[in-house]
Amino acid sequence: MSEFKRVTPDFAVAAQLEPGDVARAAAEGFRTIVINRPDGEAPGQPPAGEMKAEAEAAGVEFRAIPFQGLPPSPAIVAETAAMLDEANGPVLAYCRTGTRSITAWAMAEALAGNRRPDEIIALAQKAGYDLSGARGALETLAPKA
Repeated sequence: MSEFKRVTPDFAVAAQLEPGDVARAAAEGFRTIVINRPDGEAPGQPPAGEMKAEAEAAGVEFRAIPFQGLPPSPAIVAETAAMLDEANGPVLAYCRTGTRSITAWAMAEALAGNRRPDEIIALAQKAGYDLSGARGALETLAPKA
């Protein structure tokens, strides 16, 4: 069972989810689940299709925005920003450890101008992730005043 690490009231990250985690996520009020992990990355990893079926059965939207390595590409950041903007309620994103998911969120928040880099880094830190090394990228993405 994965721990859901709340970053904001509307966003949380987790390490690899299992099918049983989906109903719990729905019960905790998440309306969208996002996988940032490509299928087949590791043996025993539940495929996105299985997770999507679990999400749909629980009444939760499922989005696949997979990528490998950091930082995420500009296309992934833009897709994440659009998904966050379109989400109808709290979002739970997951990958192997949660690092990819929180990094994509952080860059999308900076790109959209929703939060300043210092706030993004502080929120990530509270959730247990050190994004201080991404400060330059976040500042580059953030709209200029």
